Amino acid sequence: MNVLILAAGYATRLYPLTLNKAKPLLEVAGKPMIDWVLDNLAPVPDLETVYVVTNSKFVKDFQAWADVYRQKKPEFAIKIIDDGSTDDSDKLGAIGDITLVVTRENLAANDLIVVAGDNLFSESLLNFASEARKSEATLATYDVGDLEAIKKYSSITVDADGIITEFEEKPPEPKNTMAGIALYYFSREILSLFTTYLAAGNNPDQPGRFIHWLYPRKPVKAYQIKGTWFDIGSKETLEEANQIFAKFAL
Repeated sequence: MNVLILAAGYATRLYPLTLNKAKPLLEVAGKPMIDWVLDNLAPVPDLETVYVVTNSKFVKDFQAWADVYRQKKPEFAIKIIDDGSTDDSDKLGAIGDITLVVTRENLAANDLIVVAGDNLFSESLLNFASEARKSEATLATYDVGDLEAIKKYSSITVDADGIITEFEEKPPEPKNTMAGIALYYFSREILSLFTTYLAAGNNPDQPGRFIHWLYPRKPVKAYQIKGTWFDIGSKETLEEANQIFAKFAL
């Protein structure tokens, strides 16, 4: 199994903090966000390579980060991929980046976990990986616990077997508080469909759009993440994450 960390955005909402530093390299509770992501993936057995897709502006910074991280945890390979974009106007979009890496690195022969580099988890993702391997595709979900809060996310409805039956982006009248988050598992059978998705002229940004397209065609399992999950999109949420995750850094 391989891992792909999405880190090619420009995070303009966090300017000036991200003007000269990629958002996943900003520190939360004493270490870069991307460290939190990778530390929680490290217990997953049989990880072969962790790919980090970024842009031309920050590729050297991620390479320097990878050199340091490898010294701490040399048990798996890390490869930094430059998607060639230079600013927000020519970015490929998250789905475009996934397709680029899968194609360029010939990843369709193995299973893949895809995760956003700015999503923080307080607990290991070992159980997610173990359960996801039983499916063709799995979307991680998190109970945000508030019908108003879910309006900012994707609302997920599942059947008795945990298969997604409804996926609604930013629902005006949500039916539940279960949100789809930027953590995905795709079997090798599914990875080839990214090219099909883009060839049909679909939106190349936001991986959730691919799930929205996929679930009527293939069964997509939902797996609820426990513990604390945090999606950092503003200075306020960054400050809040620093306070919350300080207790997990002890």
